[in-house]
Order: sequence, then structure tokens, then C-alpha cells
Amino acid sequence: MKLRFVIAYNTSGMVGAKKSVEEIIDICKYSGFYGLEGDDEGIFAGKSVDQLAKMGEQFKSAGLSIDTFHLPYKDPVLDDIATLYETDRRKMVDRMKFWIERAVAVGSTIGILHPTTRKGYNVDIEGLDRICAQAGKTLNELLKFGEQFDFKIALENMLPYSGGRLGCKNEHMIKLYEESRHPNLGFCLDTGHSLVAHGPDAISCYEAMKDHLIAFHMQDNAGDKDSHLQPGKGNYFWNELFPRINKTGFAGNVCVEAPPFTFGPNYSKDAWKKMFTELNDLVEKSLK
Repeated sequence: MKLRFVIAYNTSGMVGAKKSVEEIIDICKYSGFYGLEGDDEGIFAGKSVDQLAKMGEQFKSAGLSIDTFHLPYKDPVLDDIATLYETDRRKMVDRMKFWIERAVAVGSTIGILHPTTRKGYNVDIEGLDRICAQAGKTLNELLKFGEQFDFKIALENMLPYSGGRLGCKNEHMIKLYEESRHPNLGFCLDTGHSLVAHGPDAISCYEAMKDHLIAFHMQDNAGDKDSHLQPGKGNYFWNELFPRINKTGFAGNVCVEAPPFTFGPNYSKDAWKKMFTELNDLVEKSLK
């Protein structure tokens, strides 16, 4: 099995190192990565649609892709697709549409989206049906908007925080999918999130989402917190995951949402190359 590994811009160390487009292209080509997952920060922030289209062409001309784009997720109010306040929700929808247009301009076909950006809420208290209905309302608007670009949305499984955060349980993800059932809606499996949320049963997250998986965030941790370690440097069950992916098949890019396992944040090209080699070794070892 050969996976197309790409680098996550938002946690790769590239933001802190303030790399230029040319430097990022050089890192990807030197190390072996197939491209980048974009987001609303760094080199992508403050750019017009035309500017981002030119940036996308630079990557494409270099044989690299920006197939996935992480839609905004850091503001607990402005980025929450499940907010119960309609005024906030409408502002958020406009903000997401703004970034979908820019994601498409840079060449992306899939937007990674968090089911919620709030950390202190428990859906067992707030009501799963109530929260999912609101998130579904937002998803339907964004999916309809994305139809003109054939743009897909991948919902990412979440960390538990208080224990019942929307998206931290398998039944939440299934419920969210059922609210829309749009052909352009799918899932993004975050391996690190699933390990913190499900512990020894982390692989159950893959099993629950596998029929609609269109994106991956691969990262590792000890099971205690979202450390974003290089895959293979923590306790995630790679020996179980990769054979299952190999059996079902996955044709898209796989985003590694972690920096190299070494001193940073200004990681050398050799550090990236070593990481790429170790990732492929991890895949091969799991399939033996």
C-alpha cells in the first residue's frame, strides 16, 4: 500500500518558521511529501481569490497538491457550526463560505470541518438531537453552496474535553451524517483525537466512519492529550489501522498533522525527509 502523505500547514511548524511558498515547495519536493493541507492562516491569510489561485498554480506546477483545506476552527463562537444562536450562526455561515471560495481557488476539493468549536458543552445535557439539528442546518447550507464547485466537506471527530463534546463519540458522527446525507458530505478521521476520546477502543472510530471517509488527519499521542506527535511516536494502533485501510482502499491524500519528531520549530529539510521515510516504513511494517 502506498499512501499519498501531505503536510498539515497549521501544525507542521511552518507557520512558526514563516516559510515562503517557494520554501514550502522545496521542503515537500525534497522530502517526498505530495503537498500540503491548507488553512486560513500563514501564507493563505489575507489573500484574494486571484492571489490564491496563482499560489495554487505554483504548487500544481511543482507537481504538488493542496487537495484538502482546513476550514476555520479556532474561534469558539464565530466558527461553531452547531451554535444555537441564529445571529452567530448566520455570521459563521458567511465566514465559512468566504473560506470555501478561497479553498477552491487554491485547488482544494475537500474542506475539513469541526462539528463544534466549543469545549465546555456536553451534548448529553444540551440534547444530541437539538445540537445535531442545528449543525445539520449549517451543513446543508454549506453543502448547497459547495455544489457549484463540487466541493466536499469532511467532518472531523473531536476531543472529548468535558466528556460529551459534539463529535467525540461515534454515535455523534453517525448522527451528524444522517442529518444531511449529502453525496458531498464525508468524514475526516483524526487518529490522535480518537485515541484520547476512545482509548484502547480507538479503532472503533475508524470502523464507525470508514464507509464515508474522505480525509485523514494522522497524528499520535500517549492517549492523555492531543500532542500531535509524528505517527509511530505514541500509542495509536497503526498495526490495526493500516491493514484495514489497505483492505478497503483509500485513494485520497493523507494529511500528517504533526511535525517531525525532533527539535524545532524551524525543521530542516532532512528532518522532513526522515519523517516521510519513517511514515512509509510504519505502513510497510504494519502490513507484514
